[in-house]
Amino acid sequence: MNILKSLGLVAACAMSLMGAPAVAQSALNDILSGGTLKVGTTGDWNPMSVRDPATNSYVGYDIDVMTQLAADLGVELEMVPTDWKTLVNGIVAGNYHITGSASISPPRLKAAGYSDSYLSVEILPFTTEDKLDRFDDWASINMADVNVATTLGTTFEANTRAWFPDADITIVEAPARGFQEVLSGRADVFITSNIEGSTLLTKFPNLRQIEVMEPRAPTPIAMLLPQTDQVWINYVNSWIELKEAQGFFDETAAKWGL
Repeated sequence: MNILKSLGLVAACAMSLMGAPAVAQSALNDILSGGTLKVGTTGDWNPMSVRDPATNSYVGYDIDVMTQLAADLGVELEMVPTDWKTLVNGIVAGNYHITGSASISPPRLKAAGYSDSYLSVEILPFTTEDKLDRFDDWASINMADVNVATTLGTTFEANTRAWFPDADITIVEAPARGFQEVLSGRADVFITSNIEGSTLLTKFPNLRQIEVMEPRAPTPIAMLLPQTDQVWINYVNSWIELKEAQGFFDETAAKWGL
């Protein structure tokens, strides 16, 4: 009887294991077995990720970081084009294993995971030289006769809606950008990070930063990752810690003027 009971228990355990759902393979295993690290990037955030349409190649801070990550993994790097409104969806759908830099925000946290942060940004407003005397702080932007342009799906869009409820807001869809609306004269103001802002001021002499008492929304930025893939998240976080200790992130930031 004892032998029969034991055999019954073994059979029951076997059936239980057969009925259990399979554990999903980590993206890390997929990367190592496939030999390719797939990175989602928008290619429109200078100097983080900039796409050259003529060659379909990318340059920038993020590209340098991801090139080093792929090298340390011993795999090839594939940049996967995406845009801000579908950046999170691409991670959830498995279109890429990781993204370039993205600001950490509660809406994104609901669907995706993040790496540890390695850089921070803060938000500033910008206009053109001919309109600069109309603005003297954040409150002067929140007026009915002011048009604020922003890009669909970015954290700047959410900030624009929250900060300037009385202003006229123009939403453009990537690859168009809010700053292009201001440069063309179709809008008065756009907001962006101090990182992109400094680059745009150098590139477009007609742009000016609006003087404000202080920047808004200081925000850490990090890489988006599959939310439940703790193996891959742990690898990336340990890699970030190692590279920070070695000075890689400081050197890369200095290279791109961050």
